[in-house]
Amino acid sequence: MKSHAQVQSPLLECLLLLCRHYKISASISTLTAGLPLDKGQMDEPLFIRCADRAGLSARHLQISLEQLTPLVLPAVLLLKNGKACLLTALDHHKGTAQVVITESGSGSEEVALTTLAEEYTGEALFVKEKHRYDERTPRTLKLPERHWFWGTLLRSKKIYRDVLIASVIINLFVVVSPLFVMNVYDRVVPNNAVETLWVLAIGAGVAYLFDFLLKLARAYFIDVAGKKSDILLSASMFEQTMGLQMASRPVSVGSFARHLQEFDYIREFITSSTVATLVDLPFCLLILAVIALLGGPIVFVPIAGMAIIAIHSLSIQPALRLAIENTQRSSAQKHATLVESLCGIEGIKARSAEGELQHRWEKLSGHIAKWDIKTRFLTVSASTLSAFVIQLVTIGIVVYGVYLVVDQQLTMGGLIAAVMLSGRCLAPVAQLSSLSTKFYQTQSALNALNKVMDLPVEEQSHDSTLKTPDIKQSITFDQVSFAYPNQHGQAVQNLSVTIKAGEKVAIIGRIGSGKSTLQRLLMRFYTPTTGSIRIDGLDIQQLSPHELRDRIGYVSQESQLYFGTVRDNIALGAGYVEDEQILAAARLCGVTEFTDRHPKGLQMPVAERGANFSGGQKQSIVLARALLSDPNVLLFDEPCSAMDSLSEHYFRERLRTLAKDKTLIMTTYKSSMLDLVDRVIVMDNGRLLADGPRDKVLEALAQGKTEF
Repeated sequence: MKSHAQVQSPLLECLLLLCRHYKISASISTLTAGLPLDKGQMDEPLFIRCADRAGLSARHLQISLEQLTPLVLPAVLLLKNGKACLLTALDHHKGTAQVVITESGSGSEEVALTTLAEEYTGEALFVKEKHRYDERTPRTLKLPERHWFWGTLLRSKKIYRDVLIASVIINLFVVVSPLFVMNVYDRVVPNNAVETLWVLAIGAGVAYLFDFLLKLARAYFIDVAGKKSDILLSASMFEQTMGLQMASRPVSVGSFARHLQEFDYIREFITSSTVATLVDLPFCLLILAVIALLGGPIVFVPIAGMAIIAIHSLSIQPALRLAIENTQRSSAQKHATLVESLCGIEGIKARSAEGELQHRWEKLSGHIAKWDIKTRFLTVSASTLSAFVIQLVTIGIVVYGVYLVVDQQLTMGGLIAAVMLSGRCLAPVAQLSSLSTKFYQTQSALNALNKVMDLPVEEQSHDSTLKTPDIKQSITFDQVSFAYPNQHGQAVQNLSVTIKAGEKVAIIGRIGSGKSTLQRLLMRFYTPTTGSIRIDGLDIQQLSPHELRDRIGYVSQESQLYFGTVRDNIALGAGYVEDEQILAAARLCGVTEFTDRHPKGLQMPVAERGANFSGGQKQSIVLARALLSDPNVLLFDEPCSAMDSLSEHYFRERLRTLAKDKTLIMTTYKSSMLDLVDRVIVMDNGRLLADGPRDKVLEALAQGKTEF
């Protein structure tokens, strides 16, 4: 079968050429691991992300061929029909250019600029190597590193700057209405100045129009900045989740998923009217200054109201923080219970344990309701008090204002303006309780997500790994020991084994003897506690885990399928694959035996976790997925445990032919599968119990021998 790595994106091919130009060791797997390629194709933003991973800085610009100079080469030119080429040399005097067109495979060639201009789209990607410091030049200043959240928000700092400027103008327009009313009462009505009335009305109308447009613009820019940050943050979080080291994965999948879901609180905080309210809050001081200018001592009435609201809001903060913390922790626990129950629903029904899970669910729901009620009560108490205080402030300003009017210290228009301004001044302060609720929810979510983002991930750096060999010599376990996190005892103890390329090896042993662990260590899902694992003489810790896994066809005990189609599941992670390749792998593993009976064939729908397939069918699909790229090493963990005898027989005979020139390492409980191997390794309690030719080992085990 043809490897899927042979079908690649033109931009990816150009990036590989640039890496070679700058003497950077890189491969397709190390460059694209975890990137959201669409059927193996790369666009310009992904090119920039991929180049950054390789230690290169890239920019996407629109530029004509006449503007290009040899000083900026090499550069990637975007051509029509989704093609691209690498421009390595340019001579405007001769009218020629030296380019590498990846699709042609002919290497560098000279073309006329006129010919190139016909295909050129006017867009180019300029790439240069980043400067890298070594251990001889350590940091002398502890400069702050860019935070995953705040650093992303700072990308939109220019937008938030514009929002702040718009907010200043909007808050200046707040005084338009009170001043308009004041002048009408104090000057227009007493003097019957109708012309002045229309001048003031037109001026106020224009101001309101600008206010309307500015509010629309501010809301739009806040949404744009928020959505931009939302997309970037969501991508970072999912990339972090997918890249987590297996040893650092959370104990509870449901609780972990809930913490990721709490990003909704952050999204709401940065994209909603909350930001506008926060921006408006400082301008209360400006409105107070205007009230003081108009009414003098009357300003102390709204100041007293603001103080009462602020004191009450501050007094409920400890209780509010505690209630929100308990609500979100309980919600995570409830979500974990839900996910665990749905995943193990058959076992629950088999034991008639629905009532026990129902009790646990209702207990958690009651606990959440208790703290949620307290949160709502505290929030409502603050908002109700704020409304009450605003009403009292209005009465207070009117009463005090009448005395000032009688003493001729304030005009009637000034009194009305002060009343109007006081409401606008107290409105942002009245929202302090709801703001604090959203703030604590966001803070709790951010703290939880900070812990997720701080978890160690698998290495993806280009300069920390060697190119993975094709595994044509040997696989060596040298004094390997390993213990799972938070587990007592070692799963593998001082194991030393060498498997030569082309050998067919079966690893057998009792449950918990370390067979599957050995395969997980080889796949770099985990790192040995002591000892080393070498492939063709290279320690696998020096190799890219993604490139290593591309070299191995691995099938675990759990046949995991994903929502989509059978074809999608077979081609998972392979990018663009020809139908012939998928069909060949499906036939080899017996997938077509049940898809051919379905009207949609390989487009047969797959439910979540493959719930609409039997265990044997799921295993066949997973096996086809592992064999799709025609790897040199086959690593199978109980490959036929869920197959019936006939399906197992057909698969065994097909695998015998397929694995003829490959290295086969499998664990199995079925003696019939041992016909495929010529060597058997016996493990017990993480230790090597026996190792030798199949017949000799099986004969010795039958006689009760344990040492060889």
